[in-house]
Amino acid sequence: MSTPDHDDPLSKERSHLAASRSALRAMREDVESLDITDVTANWVNAAVLESQIEERIKALADLSGTPLFFGRLDYLHAPGAEQAEGGEGERPRPEAAYRTLHVGRRHVHDADGDPMVIDWRAPVSQPFYQASKKNPMDVALRRRFGYTGGELTAYEDEHLSDPDEAATTSKLLQQEIERPRVGPMRDIVATIQPEQDEIVRAGLAGSVCVQGGPGTGKTAVGLHRVAYLLYAHRERLARTGTLVIGPNKSFLHYIEQVLPALGELTVRQATVDDLVAHVEVRGTDEAATAVVKGDARMAEVLRRALYSHVTLPTEGVVVVRGSRRWRVAAYELEEIVRELLARDIRYGAAREALPQRIAHAVLVQMERAGEAPDDRVQNAVARDAAVKAVVKTVWPQVEPAKLVLRLLSDADFLAEHSEGVLTEEERKAVLWAKPARSVRSAKWSPADAVLIDEATDLIERTHSLGHVVLDEAQDLSPMQYRAVGRRCTTGSATVLGDLAQGTTPWATRSWGEALAHLGKGDAVVEELTAGFRVPTDVIAYASRLLPHIAPGLTPVASIRENPGFFDIRATADGKAEGIADGKADGTAEGTAAGIAEGTAAGIAEVLSACRELLEREGSVGLIAADARVPRLAEALEAAGIGFVGPGEETTHATRLTLVPASLAKGLEYDYVVLDEPQAVVDGEPDERTGLRRLYVALTRAVSGLIVTHGAGLPPQLA
Repeated sequence: MSTPDHDDPLSKERSHLAASRSALRAMREDVESLDITDVTANWVNAAVLESQIEERIKALADLSGTPLFFGRLDYLHAPGAEQAEGGEGERPRPEAAYRTLHVGRRHVHDADGDPMVIDWRAPVSQPFYQASKKNPMDVALRRRFGYTGGELTAYEDEHLSDPDEAATTSKLLQQEIERPRVGPMRDIVATIQPEQDEIVRAGLAGSVCVQGGPGTGKTAVGLHRVAYLLYAHRERLARTGTLVIGPNKSFLHYIEQVLPALGELTVRQATVDDLVAHVEVRGTDEAATAVVKGDARMAEVLRRALYSHVTLPTEGVVVVRGSRRWRVAAYELEEIVRELLARDIRYGAAREALPQRIAHAVLVQMERAGEAPDDRVQNAVARDAAVKAVVKTVWPQVEPAKLVLRLLSDADFLAEHSEGVLTEEERKAVLWAKPARSVRSAKWSPADAVLIDEATDLIERTHSLGHVVLDEAQDLSPMQYRAVGRRCTTGSATVLGDLAQGTTPWATRSWGEALAHLGKGDAVVEELTAGFRVPTDVIAYASRLLPHIAPGLTPVASIRENPGFFDIRATADGKAEGIADGKADGTAEGTAAGIAEGTAAGIAEVLSACRELLEREGSVGLIAADARVPRLAEALEAAGIGFVGPGEETTHATRLTLVPASLAKGLEYDYVVLDEPQAVVDGEPDERTGLRRLYVALTRAVSGLIVTHGAGLPPQLA
């Protein structure tokens, strides 16, 4: 048996990895051994502390197959203490005194408190991402590590302070970017580029909007930004909370392991539909109706409808206290109501303030009469039956869902409160053809639920979080932006999207407009144009669509040295040939038979392409127009090719995912088979939306793409 050569750099690094893993286990065991029996005052404190300890134990897990560190920095001088400061409220970290530091996913220290691995988010680790030959940032050497599973197998050095060494492209970095993926999205902490790192480390106070084409890593940047902010501002965000919003459940399932892999377990994930789930959604809207309901003008219609319930008092109120009667005249009540309306506070808050204002008017009279009432008297007057009766009449309680129900059911009520806001045609579009009898029986649509959320916020303030990440934002309606914006009115936001991938009838036209609806008009807009995920040939082909779907948008330029695998395969056009054959023999049966034969040939080509790609290492996605998915599923089952649906876990035995085009956004696969591009376009209500859907489908591949078609390609791809 050979013994390790401790003078060999790779052997030394492997020894350091083993020692670091041992140190991490010891850190976890220390937490697991904590005894909190005598340190808490009551069972509530004990439960809270126990929960915090459990989260700490989970955060200290050593994930199998995940490298504990991925880089090393050798400084010319030991970094200053200001560089090594930790997050908010933390003392300077001990790595300030060390010239050689290993950079990893989390901080690891030995029994003496000396650092074995430093967190990638620490200021002292930033040169790993930002240092260059032109600006070495006092770094003599940057070392990258290559891994197979959890085993360290290679390293690569850059001598940044050596003027004689030419700058080269990191092969290990390219290999990590192109590494095959099976299962959910993984972190990119080892491959973050300088322009991405600047966005990740942007301050908490400001909001950031990232416009990024396919493969530019915008989703990963957003998730790593959350991890960075939790590191730098942990105490503040622990109080206020963080939220990641994605387009659908499949997408959230795809990204859900990224933050836990970075040691962050407290970030909530949701869709916009989850946020506004005040009622059960059982219905759908036609596109024209959804566009009107999603228009920001609906907020004004709702506000008018809500405040129409407030009526000015025509009579005074008499409050009886013992043997005395105190009267507040109608004109005084009217002044109070008008003042509350002028303050523009929420409907519910004003309603709660009204009885106190009336009671205050009574107390003023009491003081003038020589009495000395206190706060208890004022509260008692506010609860008086006569005062309650006035409030109920003048400022009645309103339920948000009932308000929206009436607007969508009552043509006169809608017309009254949308006068000058909506046109007659728009009113007809949003009115229900068959009004619902109650909130419970109504078949609410997703757009209706957003209207109810708006009405709810008009009545009572929505809780605001410290930071919100909004991904695939280009597909949100103005009213949906408002719903998200309510969740971060006192916090900040990271908005991620691509205008070219907007596939809803109300898709975002400009980020300035979207950010205004979000309430973050001062957000900085950053554009990522360097493609790390999509191969050169694939992104160049897909970019042919940009002039037709997003004129003026900068095409993504792939930085991949590997051009990737790309092929377009034409199959028999069953429809055209079948019609020709049918005309030749004069029978409808001949036409149908020709179509069936051509369709079968097309399906066979798709299955052949899937088998071919499954022979390669990595995940495979079969993307098709939604209407063609059932037929393809039957064919895959008949052929004995195992597959899963979007959001389901792939395994090494089952690496194929069958993806409806409508759910492909945000997902990535090593290899993709795209079935019938024209069918993807035809599956949408208009050509522009269809071409945008096709652009999304074409750009899901990380290593290779096969396009199969029998009906001809869209002319925009010619």
